[in-house]
Amino acid sequence: MRRIAICCLLLAAALAAQPPTAQLLWPKGAPAALGSAEEDQPSLTPYPAPPGKANGTGVIVCPGGSYAHLAMDKEGHDVAHWLNSLGVAAFVLKYRLGPRYHHPVEWHDAERAIRMVRTRAAEFGVLPGRIGIMGFSAGGHLASTAGTHFDAGDVAAADPIDRASSRPDFLVLCYPVISLAPPYAHQGSRRNLLGDNPDPKLVESLSNELQVTAETPPTFLFHTGNDSTVPVENSVLFYLALRKAGVAAELHVYERGPHGVGLAQTDPALWALSSWPARLADWLRVRGLLDPPAK
Repeated sequence: MRRIAICCLLLAAALAAQPPTAQLLWPKGAPAALGSAEEDQPSLTPYPAPPGKANGTGVIVCPGGSYAHLAMDKEGHDVAHWLNSLGVAAFVLKYRLGPRYHHPVEWHDAERAIRMVRTRAAEFGVLPGRIGIMGFSAGGHLASTAGTHFDAGDVAAADPIDRASSRPDFLVLCYPVISLAPPYAHQGSRRNLLGDNPDPKLVESLSNELQVTAETPPTFLFHTGNDSTVPVENSVLFYLALRKAGVAAELHVYERGPHGVGLAQTDPALWALSSWPARLADWLRVRGLLDPPAK
């Protein structure tokens, strides 16, 4: 009996450890899809905040990977669990990738994710005015694109999701690609998103430090000074643009640390950098995003 009980406990723990079920952004097929394989079906995996701890804030998480692959664990599911520890609901976005897909497909996937969470806010246990988007590396470029290229929704749309605003309420950008122009562009991300010879006007439009306005959402950024993959100037230029536009922003630049560290919790050599999630939690708290919803 004891052995059976232990097996049941182990099975229950294994089931609890399984990730939530992904939900297709377009259940009947995504627009501009080139097929019906998994890579043609963008999805969102919800991680609800724990009962009794939920504060009504939701964050869509965009893993990085140069717009060619997705770091779904380190920059997706692990981050979702950490957000849950703060009482924040998380939604990990699986967006379509280059070189199979180019802009505006990835941007439309991110827009759809924001509209979907906002439309189904009550179901997901979040407030429609507390929906942010968070991105790492190329996922940071996607998140910053969502934060600088948004609309109020189409009130005449047949699909109720398309009627919702695509503007995120806040941005969290982690060692993000921001510029697609020399000298600070990450060439792999640019090539996978735009192809080999993109229109210069499109490059300018998607160099998001040039697209900041007073309507850009409040933003938290972190980067490392010796990031040899995505230069720190990407975050610095975006931060300066936010300041010029009068948008609330906070930037943390750590002197040392490689690119792609995720939460930076596992390598003892990164003990200083491992403080960045606490700084983000402080920023969310100061902005009232960790407060319980008003009754």
